[in-house]
Amino acid sequence: MNPIRTFAQLMEEARKVGPKTVAIAAAHELEVLMAVVDAQQQGLANAALVGDRKAIETIAKEHNLEINRMMIVHEPNPKLAALRVMELVNLGHADIAMKGKIETGDFLRAALDKEKGLRIGQLFTHVGVFEVPGFDRLIFLSDAGVVVAPEMEQKISIVQNAIDVAHKLGVETPKVAILCATEMVNYKIPSTLDAANLSKMADRGQIKGGIVDGPLALDNAISPESVAIKGIKSPVAGQADILITPDVEAGNVLAKAITYFAQGRMAGIVVGAKVPLVTTSRSDPHDSKLVSLALGVLLAA
Repeated sequence: MNPIRTFAQLMEEARKVGPKTVAIAAAHELEVLMAVVDAQQQGLANAALVGDRKAIETIAKEHNLEINRMMIVHEPNPKLAALRVMELVNLGHADIAMKGKIETGDFLRAALDKEKGLRIGQLFTHVGVFEVPGFDRLIFLSDAGVVVAPEMEQKISIVQNAIDVAHKLGVETPKVAILCATEMVNYKIPSTLDAANLSKMADRGQIKGGIVDGPLALDNAISPESVAIKGIKSPVAGQADILITPDVEAGNVLAKAITYFAQGRMAGIVVGAKVPLVTTSRSDPHDSKLVSLALGVLLAA
């Protein structure tokens, strides 16, 4: 499989391996329903809609959305709807879990539930995939949504999960930049020490499947011109595929800066569970939710 470089290619590859079944928690939300109807029409996914039946049917009728072939499970309480989604997955009735009109925290708590959740002994981490104007490749970013202030052990999982997602999109040996405020190791900035350790761990095979280097500042990670000016010697600098931020605040700010300032498009997924978890923002338009669902289909395959 050649590396997927655009969202159009991502959608095409997802159609080849689809359709998968997605169970949606609190599905009574217009943009989610629009996305899943598109997904069904394109052969990406079938859907189980868990939420307020009356609201779902009203939205569909008002906007001429064809949902007749979708299973509807009536559960108006969003938190209980999320648990029902996890049950559907565990019973083998769904390949992907997706959040609708529910807080991400409530959705993930259901996925982490000890009795009904989707734990498999791995850390849940968020991986964002970006199509950015001017770049000849997709950019992966982690963690911008789940692990708030990762400790060193969690950073290892964040890096490995991101590498594994990149592999699924055909990037054979992704280049991983551990982002910090500077490319120099500085004992006063703990994240630079973590970055250096992660880089060495990859060299020793403790992180597999990618080339990891850090600390690197954002410009050093993605700009060959910056690398040349600063004289940085690195197999990753200036050509990173994956950007690892020091904490969720930096990741969230960078993700939104890419979308709002650089007009980048984002697909987002949470990995580390039994199945991919699609956790797009409630403010995301339906085309963003559709691409995220397509990413979930690829990972589920």
